[in-house]
Amino acid sequence: MAEEQRRLVIAHYNEITLKLGNRGAFTARLLDNMRQALAPLPSGAVRSQDGRVTVVPGSADPEEICRRLAQVPGIANLSVATVCEPDMDSLLAEVERMTDGWQPAGSFRVRVRRAWKGFALESPEIGARVGAVLADRTGAPVNLGRPDEVVYVHVVRDAIYLSLGRVQGCGGLPVGTGGRALLLLSGGIDSPVAGLRMMRRGCRVDAVHFHSVPYLDRSSMRKARRLAAVLARGQSATRLHMVAFGEVQSEVVRKVPRPLRVLMYRRLMVKIACRLANQGKAAALISGESLGQVASQTMANLAVIEQAAELPLYRPLLGMDKLEITDYAREADTYDISIEPDQDCCTLFVPRHPATRAALEDVLRAEASLDVEALIDAAVEASEYEYLKSDWEQQAAGLPEAAGREPVEAGA
Repeated sequence: MAEEQRRLVIAHYNEITLKLGNRGAFTARLLDNMRQALAPLPSGAVRSQDGRVTVVPGSADPEEICRRLAQVPGIANLSVATVCEPDMDSLLAEVERMTDGWQPAGSFRVRVRRAWKGFALESPEIGARVGAVLADRTGAPVNLGRPDEVVYVHVVRDAIYLSLGRVQGCGGLPVGTGGRALLLLSGGIDSPVAGLRMMRRGCRVDAVHFHSVPYLDRSSMRKARRLAAVLARGQSATRLHMVAFGEVQSEVVRKVPRPLRVLMYRRLMVKIACRLANQGKAAALISGESLGQVASQTMANLAVIEQAAELPLYRPLLGMDKLEITDYAREADTYDISIEPDQDCCTLFVPRHPATRAALEDVLRAEASLDVEALIDAAVEASEYEYLKSDWEQQAAGLPEAAGREPVEAGA
């Protein structure tokens, strides 16, 4: 067997197996998304085989392939496997070769999956024989309960796959199988995580960012582009709308009582986002709100904000605390971008003591003082959008960083 054929990256999925009659369509979508994520790398074929997906590394680093595919929704876990002939002699010879450059970091165990029942030995015996070789050559202890290292053996009809350890994927369903939604993307920690979690449920995520240029600088716009490029890792490209919100805010300051201004900003953002979502054929909005995290996110205020939405408003972080959200952001590579300083529109014209439990009737009375439709029309007409490829693709193509690019389209 040629050397390039002896190494494969194997991706496993979980939820797709439950889709019965639609499994083929879900798998095809996953393969497309994987190929897109790997497009900047000199990797080989991506194929579906017996409930798993195999990737030929080509000249690409298999570990880098795993790192990138771990961010593609629909993949449960990944491993770099050596392909052996379907007999014990070949397997044990490969185990011996593996131990030439590997020493367990403590204890180990062997997990065997015998998918081909025609193989001469059953799983316990395969595991015992592999484990005996490993123990003899490394001196490491076996621990079947909580081992430090796991060696995986997967027996299929025409091969045996041997791999050391697994990389955890983000799980869920492939992007493109759950509809399209529009994410209200700020420059903070929460909203990118909300978008990523909805992508795990199969949603293709567009984004809208509200900025206050020329009242504030363009730093929040640059952050939004960089965050949208990270979202694009799992869905080929992210459509990002840029909406100038400063004039809307100044109108609210002129006519709305101080304690209600933050809620009014949020309601108008939702209304503008609904208009853009309808034009872009998105069926829902996504928000990064978490119950009780800030003054505008009390239960009463969230209800007032949601009342402004003509479309379903999804809040996937509602029950998560800040530590959980932050940990997720770190794993997804959005945290370092999100904590960079910027001038976000939420810092402009914000009252010192916003209402924490506003009554809907008071908010509607204040809103009646505004020409809401005119504000929405002006904001949507002046909005711009662009399609951002993933940061990986931009780097491979030698393109300027997403942070420095300007919108390329006007209107929605």
